[in-house]
Amino acid sequence: MKRMSQSPTDPSFVQNPYPFYDAARATSDFIWWDEYNMACAVSHEMVHKVLRDRRMGRECPAELAPNVPAHLKPFFDVEAHSMLELEPPRHTRLRALVLRAFTSRTIAGLEPTIRALCHDLIDAFTDQPFDLLTNYAQPVPVVIISRLLGVPEDRADDLVRWSNAMVAMYQARRTPQIEANAIAATNDFVDFMRGYIAERRKTPTDDLISTLIAAEEDGARLSEDELITTCILLLNAGHEATVHTLGNGTKTLLEHGVTQITDAAVEEIIRFDPPLHMFTRWVYEDVTLGAHTFKRGDQIACLLGAANRDPAAHPKPNTFDPARSGPQNTSFGGGIHFCVGAPLARLELRVALDVLLERCPNIKLEGTPQYGDVYHFHGLDRLMVSTGTPS
Repeated sequence: MKRMSQSPTDPSFVQNPYPFYDAARATSDFIWWDEYNMACAVSHEMVHKVLRDRRMGRECPAELAPNVPAHLKPFFDVEAHSMLELEPPRHTRLRALVLRAFTSRTIAGLEPTIRALCHDLIDAFTDQPFDLLTNYAQPVPVVIISRLLGVPEDRADDLVRWSNAMVAMYQARRTPQIEANAIAATNDFVDFMRGYIAERRKTPTDDLISTLIAAEEDGARLSEDELITTCILLLNAGHEATVHTLGNGTKTLLEHGVTQITDAAVEEIIRFDPPLHMFTRWVYEDVTLGAHTFKRGDQIACLLGAANRDPAAHPKPNTFDPARSGPQNTSFGGGIHFCVGAPLARLELRVALDVLLERCPNIKLEGTPQYGDVYHFHGLDRLMVSTGTPS
C-alpha cells in the first residue's frame, strides 16, 4: 500500500482534510499513514467491511496490552470498562443492559422536550453577533443527555468541562498538559458519578441511571465501576459528537442557503462533514482484505471522513445535496459498535435545526468559521452568527 505523510495538526489539514482523503482514496482501498504508523481504510466499501468484520475489534489483544504509566492510570481504569473499547462477551452484556434503558420509545418521547428547549434557547438570543456553539449547539445535547440520565442540569458546565478534557486524550495534539487535565477531569467525573449513583440507589426515579442500576441480563447487573464508566461514556458521547455535528451542519446549511430540514438533509449533514473522522480496529486473526494481508496485532484505522466522500458510493461527494439518497454513511460506525445514541443524535439534529431555521429565518454567518485542532474529531472552534430578532 502507498505510504502517505500528512500531519493531522497541520492548519491546512485541520481546516479541510478532504483533499488528503481524495488523494488517499485515489491510490487503493488502503494507505499507510506515516504519522500514525498505521494502515488506513479509505474507501466506503473497505471501511464498511472493516467495521463489520468480526476478525477485528476494538479491544487490544492481551499479549499486546501496553503498560499504562502510573500518572495515566485513572483515565484508563475508566476506559477499561467502556463498552466502546470491549468485545464479546463483556461488550454483549454491557450493550444489552444499556439498550434496555436506551429504548427507541424513550428516545422518540424526547422530541417535545428537545423542541421546547430549542425555543427557550432561541428566546435568549441577542440581537448582536454571538457564538451559536456555546449558546445553542452545545446546550441542546448536554441538557438532553443530562435529563435522560437524570443528572442535575445545573452541573452542565462541569459535565462539558470534564468531557472536553477527557476526549482530548484521543486528539492528535495531545500533550502532557492535556493528559494532566484529563486525569483531573476523570477523577472529578468519577467522584461525581459515584456520589450521584449512591443517591439513585437510595431513591430511584424513572431516569436512565436508575434504569441501569436495576437492569439485569441473565442475572448479571452492572458493577459499580461498569455503571460509572457507562454513565461517563453516555454523557461524553451523548453530547461531544452532536455539538460538532450541529455546528458543522449549521455552517453548511448557511453556506448553501438551505432553509428547510428533512430527514434526508440530516443524513447529508452527517455524511458531508462528520464529527468523527477516524475509528480504529485491532486485527485478531490473519486476514486478507482486498490486495492486503494483515496479521494478528495489526491495527487498521477506518477513515470515516474519507469513506463518506467516496464517489463510488456517493456521486459528486464533495457537493452538499440535502435531497441526496444512497448508501448509509459511516459516521456512526458499524457492526456491534454501531453508535447506541444514533437515534437520539438524529432526532436532536432534526429538531434543533428545524426550530433554528423556523425561528431565525434571517440567520447568517459572521466571518469565516474556523475548525478546531481536535483531530481525529472534526468540529468548529466557534460559530459566530447574527439572527436579527427571532420570530
